[in-house]
Amino acid sequence: MEQTSISNAFQTFLKEAPEHAQAWMGAVHNLDQANKLDKKTEALAYLAVLAALRLESGIAFHAKEAKAAGASRDELISAILVGLPAAGNGVTASLPAALRAFDEEN
Repeated sequence: MEQTSISNAFQTFLKEAPEHAQAWMGAVHNLDQANKLDKKTEALAYLAVLAALRLESGIAFHAKEAKAAGASRDELISAILVGLPAAGNGVTASLPAALRAFDEEN
């Protein structure tokens, strides 16, 4: 995992609670294996969920994941904003972090 895009909270979780983190990452891996979406669609859908739930700490990491999976900048924006009708304009709070991470050079 690239340290620069992982939130401080998640880095602390990994460092200070390694057994919990290992269990969590095992569940994440198993869910990933069960997922039938292609990687780009999965990454964009996950960004939409993060934005709708206002979980901005994961936005940068997952924006980079979406880009690596082949998502365009416009697709990233659309994924963040797809929740507008259901979740309201709070989803727009995720746009700056997502675009900043997407626009960074690898």
